Amino acid sequence: MYRAAVKLQLPFQPPVEPMLAKLSSGLPEGEGWIYEPKWDGFRAIVFKSGSDLLIPSRDLKPLGRYFPELEETLRKGLPDRCVLDGEVVIARDGRLDFDALLLRIHPAESRVKMLAEQAPSSYVAWDMLADGDDDLRALPQSERRLRLERALAGVKPPIHLTPMTRDRATAADWFERFEGAGLDGVMAKPESLAYSPGKRSMMKIKHQRTADCVVGGFRWYKGGKGKLVGSMLLGLYDNAGVLHNVGVCSGFKTTDRAVLAEKLEPLR
Repeated sequence: MYRAAVKLQLPFQPPVEPMLAKLSSGLPEGEGWIYEPKWDGFRAIVFKSGSDLLIPSRDLKPLGRYFPELEETLRKGLPDRCVLDGEVVIARDGRLDFDALLLRIHPAESRVKMLAEQAPSSYVAWDMLADGDDDLRALPQSERRLRLERALAGVKPPIHLTPMTRDRATAADWFERFEGAGLDGVMAKPESLAYSPGKRSMMKIKHQRTADCVVGGFRWYKGGKGKLVGSMLLGLYDNAGVLHNVGVCSGFKTTDRAVLAEKLEPLR
């Protein structure tokens, strides 16, 4: 589990598990929803306290060493004391490039630096958990959004505030129009929603695409090493027989994680 080496001057200390989303087949009906694009990147809660900056991943591991250029950007561009939830992304040729993110997870500092120069990363913020001395997690989603908008009013790329709408038709348009840019779909959040670490309190509406993939590798689920599969690395062969990474899958039920571990055991 991720632990800060120093005590941050914030209303709470890391780690904080990110609030999660459950899959939905369509956009919810009715009033009281906030819609946002679903970004295809690395989930990251950013803790900033003066010059101290921490970027834990979704599974509470440090991301900073893999994105040194982003650490510098966030130190300069974010408010002095804050905790933000968002996504680390890399955009190339007008679309998000998840493969470029995966290449960053490399033990060699020299290679990480080279990749950072070739394809620098950005941070897209969509929620605010702390602002100065204020712990915002118990506030409704709508109020946290207002605090986030005020706090990031002056930010410049590569720091971004995610678009937001309360109009279902606009969200439906995003769902269709943004797919070509590499976005996953649309998020739907109740306006009254408090921040619930580790709980699937939001909704995600994703583009449905299926393919028979090769499992090139996998990670163990946290706390379930040797027994539960956490995520699997997926690949597809091209016409020349070369295997290419096409993404990861991780949204498994606990029972399915155990079954997958048994199935993969003879292949390890």
